[in-house]
Amino acid sequence: MIKHLKASKPIEAKAEIATQVRATVEQIIADIASRGDAAVREYSERFDKWSPASFRLSDAEIAACVAQLSAAELDDIRFAQTQVRRFAEIQKSALRDVEVETLPGVVLGHKNLPVNSVGCYVPGGKYPLVASAHMSVLTAKVAGVKRVVAVAPPFDGRPNPAIVAAMHMAGADEIYCVGGVQAVAAMALGTEQIGAVDMIVGPGNAYVAEAKRQLFGKIGIDLLAGPTETLIIADESCDAEMAATDLLGQAEHGVNSPAILLTTSAALAQAVPAEIERQLETLPTAAVARVAWQDYGEIILCDTVDEMVAEADRIASEHVQVLTVDPDYFLKNMTNYGALFLGARTNVSYGDKVIGTNHTLPTMKSARFTGGLWVGKFIKTCTYQRVLTDEASALVGEYCSRLCALEGFAGHKEQADLRVRRYGKHADAQV
Repeated sequence: MIKHLKASKPIEAKAEIATQVRATVEQIIADIASRGDAAVREYSERFDKWSPASFRLSDAEIAACVAQLSAAELDDIRFAQTQVRRFAEIQKSALRDVEVETLPGVVLGHKNLPVNSVGCYVPGGKYPLVASAHMSVLTAKVAGVKRVVAVAPPFDGRPNPAIVAAMHMAGADEIYCVGGVQAVAAMALGTEQIGAVDMIVGPGNAYVAEAKRQLFGKIGIDLLAGPTETLIIADESCDAEMAATDLLGQAEHGVNSPAILLTTSAALAQAVPAEIERQLETLPTAAVARVAWQDYGEIILCDTVDEMVAEADRIASEHVQVLTVDPDYFLKNMTNYGALFLGARTNVSYGDKVIGTNHTLPTMKSARFTGGLWVGKFIKTCTYQRVLTDEASALVGEYCSRLCALEGFAGHKEQADLRVRRYGKHADAQV
């Protein structure tokens, strides 16, 4: 039996917040579509108190940001980018063009073509998420994207040096210090300063995610990333300190970040709340993490491992950390998750920052139908066909003609019939 020992905020409250966000974003997008850069500057001043002569950073400004980082900090960024690049290249190698003769004289194939231009949003208003530059800019470059635009909001009233350095080192072609809905809309719609892109990727707050949702169709997107989610799956082999640490490690992202403990251990379920309170006393980000745990934290007690698998698939969390005797059981049996972190030696923070897998992952149950950002998201798989012989064209044409008639498509049928007349057995007699 599955017992919910601690529940999160009611769904109605979440829906009301989403409605407010939707209306605000719609207004900003419409304004930027109408007034371009003037509107971008107005919103940047209002929300970020930031209005430079140019939002685009010059080569000299980028170099100055890089120079502010120590050699050790730059080495750390290089290490992380090496891991991300290595795994992205391995993933890309799994994609290949194909061409095959499916019938005598009929050749079908597909080509993997990178998107021409991509906008990468790197969050940086509350926390400077340096790692998001690796995950988006670098992965797009590995995919072969020709033009990569990187944007991030100002941090403490100026471009964040570490974010800018990471964008530059990852290979960004253009770097802008502008954030929020105004940045997403500018990249999607194009303004006097920022040329429009074909696709926008990267995480962000609720307003950034809503802007991507509303602009989808005009541009492509990676996915709709909501508040960070974490699910800890644990049994009696996990202690309260580790479970609490890993829950709070993601709860600090935002006051609406869900953190869920799913366990078969009644003792662990009972011990974790007190341990969370103990850790919150010294956690520097407790002001955020405490609210997230109070409003969106959950504890779910199950009787069996299979109940935990079923419940985890229902939750379909962005991050799923498995702290059990046999973590591979969940790798073999779970189907809905953004990323799995198997065993106590790894954790979500590794994936977020450095280990090499991408940290832009599906939230809000979208793991039921999509994975996270990866090199393949920047690549279009486009098909083509050619018919090499008269006999093949006539053969396919006869089937096509009858199937078109079945559907009532007269024009389609005539396309097929023309080939049958020209390339069929009696074509010479009809000429």
